[in-house]
This record gives sequence, C-alpha cells and structure tokens, in this order.
Amino acid sequence: MATTADLKRNLVIQIDNAPCLVLDVNAQTPSARGGSTLIKTKYRNLLTGQVLEKAFKGGERVEEADFERRKGQFLYALGEQGVFMDLESYDQYELDGELYENACGYLVDGMELQLGVFQGQVVSIDLPMTVELTVTETAPALKNATATAQTKEAVLETGLRLQVPPYLETGERIKVDTRECRFISRA
Repeated sequence: MATTADLKRNLVIQIDNAPCLVLDVNAQTPSARGGSTLIKTKYRNLLTGQVLEKAFKGGERVEEADFERRKGQFLYALGEQGVFMDLESYDQYELDGELYENACGYLVDGMELQLGVFQGQVVSIDLPMTVELTVTETAPALKNATATAQTKEAVLETGLRLQVPPYLETGERIKVDTRECRFISRA
C-alpha cells in the first residue's frame, strides 16, 4: 500500500479494480486553517482507455495495481490483430481492438517494446519514443526544396500516413516520434 505522497507520473495504481496510469499529479493546499491538502490526479484507465480525474485527501492510502512492465516483442500482424511475445516467459499474446490499433502504425516485425501486464493480461503497449520506418509512397522530391514550413504526405511501410519535408523520396528511412506521430529526421 502506498499513500498519496508516493503518487507520481507513470505510476500504475488500482482504482475501482482497474489498473490506472497516473498522467498528472497536483497538490492543492488549503487556505483555511485545519483544511487538509488535496492531491488531484489525472489518470488513464488501462482497461477502458478513459482519461479521468480524481482527488485524494493528503495522506490517504492508494492501492498499487498488480501491474508489471515486461520486455516484449512484436512478432507479426494477423488480420486485425497483432501477435506479441513476452521476452521473459515467452508467452504469446494476440491483441486487437483499440490497444493494437493505436500502436500498429509504428510496429515492424521483430520490434522490441514494453508490455504492461495486469493479472496475466496485456493492458498496455509502451512503444519506444522514436522508430525508424521506410517511406513507401510519397510525391516526387521538389527541386530546390528547403526544410521550411512546406510539407507533403508520405505513406510508411506500416501504412502510417504523416507529413514530411518536400525533399524526402520514396525508399528513404526516417525517424518518427511515436508520441506525436511526426517526422523527426532522416535515419
């Protein structure tokens, strides 16, 4: 058992029998004497994906979730599902739905990542901050193009579409930020 003093970003706590990832923590001290400190949290329910807010009283007990981050690997796509493997136990998981859909644009066969496991079930996929992908389709490079505000759409090997500078050509490898779905640089 932890208390509200232990709350910090990226901690996984249990609220209403669900694992919840803490996104933000703010302490609000009262102006009146004898008032208790409020700890306001913003969290994501890892089972439903909902982002919610909850206030705790200072010093209140908070239950840590039976949650574990494990090294994992994306093996391959199987229709609307992705097959992942736990690199410690070699268990395989077939994931679909929103959890897989949010990550599939960045996944390449054999990619290593982090799997969030709650009570034997994968509830989150933590991608690396950047991934290297190949541009499979884009308009031809523009002559005399500079890295100004001009962009063009590119389709990457995973089917992901994003805006890239006009000087990039089909076949080039690029780095992509997985948090903001944006081009960073050539690889």
